Amino acid sequence: MMNNIAWTLRHLPVFGVFGNGNYRLQPIFVQDLAALAVTQGKSRENCIVNAIGPETFTYRELVSAIGTIIGARRPIISVPPWFGYIVGSIISRMQGDVFITRPEIDGLMQNLLYTKSPPTGTTKLTAWVDAHANVLGVKYASELARRKNRVAAYEKL
Repeated sequence: MMNNIAWTLRHLPVFGVFGNGNYRLQPIFVQDLAALAVTQGKSRENCIVNAIGPETFTYRELVSAIGTIIGARRPIISVPPWFGYIVGSIISRMQGDVFITRPEIDGLMQNLLYTKSPPTGTTKLTAWVDAHANVLGVKYASELARRKNRVAAYEKL
């Protein structure tokens, strides 16, 4: 998701957020998620854990932060969700991928990527983006290609 937000910022003159973009999310670093899964896998306790990172953003703030860090600041405009989905569908066709789905848009806008729980991850997204700013979003990362062949999909990045 982060790579393709950066790709959009690098390749399009504006970035559209669905609705007002004020819905929140707490991205977790994949290695933090893996460590959490291993820890929970070893536990015999029956519990629910919210896998979230240490930073909370609105979607608009997330896009702005990524743009600033990678040096590709773009105007961020509010678009109706249906219009954002159509633009995403066009990008999907151009890339031979699924850029965004309606359930993903709905989930974002319903704050399903936000909880009031304490973070379970420790890696800040902004630090990770800063460390990878020179390559993040330079090439499009195909979700479908990654599912078919993980090695080949990442070799293109």
